[in-house]
Amino acid sequence: MEDMLDSILSEEDRYFREVVRAWVERECPKAWCRELERREDVFPQDLWDKLVAFGALGIGIPEEFGGQGGSMLNQVIFARELARTAAGLTWVWGVTSFSGAKLLLYAGSPEQKQALLPKIATGTLKTAMAFTEPGGGTDLLGGLRTRAERREGGWLLRGEKIWSTGASVADYLVVLARTDDAVERRTQGISLLLVPRDLPGIEIQPLPKIGMRAYSSCTVRFDDVYLGTDALIGEEGKGWYQSLEMLNYERLINAATCLGILDGVIEDALEYLRTRRAFGKPIGQFQILQHYVADMAMWRAQAELLIFHAAKRQSEGKPIAMEAAMAKIAASEYANRAADLGIQILGGMGYSAETDMQRYWRDSRLLRIGPISNEMGKNLIAEQLGLPRSF
Repeated sequence: MEDMLDSILSEEDRYFREVVRAWVERECPKAWCRELERREDVFPQDLWDKLVAFGALGIGIPEEFGGQGGSMLNQVIFARELARTAAGLTWVWGVTSFSGAKLLLYAGSPEQKQALLPKIATGTLKTAMAFTEPGGGTDLLGGLRTRAERREGGWLLRGEKIWSTGASVADYLVVLARTDDAVERRTQGISLLLVPRDLPGIEIQPLPKIGMRAYSSCTVRFDDVYLGTDALIGEEGKGWYQSLEMLNYERLINAATCLGILDGVIEDALEYLRTRRAFGKPIGQFQILQHYVADMAMWRAQAELLIFHAAKRQSEGKPIAMEAAMAKIAASEYANRAADLGIQILGGMGYSAETDMQRYWRDSRLLRIGPISNEMGKNLIAEQLGLPRSF
């Protein structure tokens, strides 16, 4: 079958894809990733070390800051190839890549970029996002209660965040906080702060969850945390606007992760269909199961085109708000639906922790909810099409 991405990917991009694919197959096989994921709340340092050795944290960071360079297409390719075996653990790479590197590239000061980007590129610094609040969920603005008040020499931070993935091992938390109440619009008066995790007054507690168990998502409490003036990222009061590009990037990496999960699901389903026999024949001969896998292949093709179209637009400096939302919604819905059918194909073995299908289902189920729910994503698409705001 002809590669549908031929018109999007350059020869260099295709070579990069082959290099990543070979590395994943050699260093991150499915059985190994399956064992990593079972270590609940134990950070997979061995996966991180392999990512660092490969130079994965430097993808997308310019060479002047110690990175590998590369475009959004390269990052999407990497996320997809890794997720084929690692599934949700792909975010061990992705969180620092978007909450740290991308945000600093978009909004960081020259001093912040020079000090922190080389450390991210070489894997000596981890970041985590602390945006969502317990009473807010997807409603980041309406639920925002965390405050940072001006103090002599810096800021005083108070509040609580939830679902901060990687917070327990991060060196810095990227915190969304209100810094000014005297504003005309709720999108104003919000700032981004880069908060060292080990400061006094910070309490972090992992949350048990059904997927991505080795990479904890946490509640984070800030109880009178004092920050220096250098904690501010970008311009005071403009944090919401500064975060929008990073959030679009996050949605696109989310979509690429789901695309990789689709690859893994189809690969495992086909292997089982070819080798499992029932009623005297390979089960791949049964028409209903052929229809299941045909549906998966069509879902993957649709998701692939949406994702790589959006990534190419971003690499060309074009806006991708609607394209990233479409890609995220389609890919996460398709991946979760395909994983559910994959469990059905494998039968009892699909429900067993000895196979990966259940892991693909658990991890893709989360990605329909976060980092933005698919329902909210559809609201954003409708608004981009000119319909009135529904929230």
